This record gives sequence, C-alpha cells and structure tokens, in this order.
Amino acid sequence: MPIGVGGGREIMGVNFTPEEGTVLYGLLAENSTDIILRTDCSGNLVHGLPTMSALGLLPPAQSAARHLRDLVDPDWADAVENAHLQAIRGRGMEEWVEFLGPPTGSRRRRFAIQIRSLAEPNERVYGAISIVRSLEERRSFEEKLFAAVMTDPLTGLTNRSAFVSMLQHLVDMEVGGWVAMFDIDHFKAINMRFGHAAGDEVLIAFADLVRVVTRKQDIISRIGGESFGILMPRAEAAEAEAICRDIVETLAQSGAAASSGDMTVTASAGVARIGKSLDITITRAELAMAVAKAKGRNRVEVDSKPN
Repeated sequence: MPIGVGGGREIMGVNFTPEEGTVLYGLLAENSTDIILRTDCSGNLVHGLPTMSALGLLPPAQSAARHLRDLVDPDWADAVENAHLQAIRGRGMEEWVEFLGPPTGSRRRRFAIQIRSLAEPNERVYGAISIVRSLEERRSFEEKLFAAVMTDPLTGLTNRSAFVSMLQHLVDMEVGGWVAMFDIDHFKAINMRFGHAAGDEVLIAFADLVRVVTRKQDIISRIGGESFGILMPRAEAAEAEAICRDIVETLAQSGAAASSGDMTVTASAGVARIGKSLDITITRAELAMAVAKAKGRNRVEVDSKPN
C-alpha cells in the first residue's frame, strides 16, 4: 500500500508530528548503511540520506544526482526505472531489485533497491520512497561462509567437499589430467607416540611441501584425517607421476621436520587418470594408493588404464 502523509506520521506504530517524523527519519537514515531516497513520480530525486558517495553509489567528485538513472550502471538502469514505475502504480512494492552502481574507478559495487509509492490522503500518488542497500557486506559474508564450508581450518587447503566438486567439474568439462591420493603412513602411531599436536605439525608440513612441489594450476585438498588429494588438470602421465614421486621422496628425506627430531614420516600415493566418471576416477586412485601401502608404503603407484 502507498505510504500516506498528512498532519502527522505514524512510524513503527507511533504517531509523530511532521517535525518529529523528520528528525526521526534523518536519525535513522544517518545511522544506517542503507540509503533512503525520495523521488517524484518520474524518478527525479527529491531527497537522499545519507550522502550517496558514502556507500560508493556516486564518486565523491561527481555532482549531485538528479534522477534514479544517475545512480545505476547504464545496463541496469531500465530494470530500476521499471521497478520505480511499478511501485508508482502500486505493484511489486515488496520486491528487492538488484543492480550495479555506476563505475567508480576499478570497483563495481552491487546494490538492491526496494520502492514504495507515496500518496496524499486522497490517495493521489505524488512520488516514492526507496531504500537502497549495499550488498558488499553480504557478499563478503557469503565469501567467508564459502571459505569456512570449503576449507580445512588446519592446513588452509580445500576440504573433501570442495575436492569432489572440483573433480566433478573437471570430469564434466572433459578437461583431462590426473588425480593423486596421498596417505601419511602410520599416522595414528605418530599421534599416539608424539601427541596430536605433533600430528598436526606433520599435516601442516606435508601441506606446505605439496604446495611447493605442485604446479600453480594444481588443486590440493585435505580429504580426510591424514589423507590428501591433488587434482592435476591437463597434466601428462609422466609429469603427474614425477610430481607425486618428488613429494614422497622429499617427505621421506626430510621427515617433515616436526616437533621431535627422531620422527620418521613417509607417505603413500596412488595416481589415476581423470576419466569420464567421478566415482571410477576416485576408485582407481584409491586402489592405486592401497597397492602402494600393500607393497610396503613410502611409494607411488600409478593406475595407467585408459579412460
């Protein structure tokens, strides 16, 4: 319904005089990250709090905007103007419409607007009031949430869910390449003898080693307690095997340099071609790793079967 104005204003169920309503309106606007706009029926700006440059809706050096279109990237202007028109007509007033603000240097900020019509006591609509909300904080929160859901907190690597999703993408896109599965040998014994803190150091050291040895385009994940996976898109067979052997041999030589000098740390690895099925690809890599363990650990086994 349109927002009515007359001798007083009702805000949050309380009647205010026009002067009181104006003060409260200004207080709410100036202490919010939202922008409150008032426009006439044509979309011309009558009032706006707080300053639109504060949220990056306008460059500070730009003169004051005169119309809603001045606040919107040209490619999004029609959508915002149509939302304003629908609100004036009493339709779609509960909807939020997302849009990009105008270019402000190298940054492109995303906003959402909700618009409601303003009417006199005789129900003649004379304009609209809008809330423009920056979506930057929401995007930052979503990115942090994604990182929390998809990241192993100990090593900083992606976790099993992310690994499976990325492998599925490589399978779907038929990118090709190889996948490797690693297990730290006798990891439970390391935890029992040296403590879980030392075990954590081993995992962190192994993750750091893999980061150094792998290629820039490779994807490394911690997929279980002492298990790691590496996706090597578009790698050749010899290249993938060489990377994995380098990891296993370097780890055996360094012993992971964990908290106790007499700690010996090794890993076993299975390598398989990224095929046409997620399940088959993972199964082949896991079976190859099982063979490496069965043959004495501290080694790499390759499943070179064709797709």
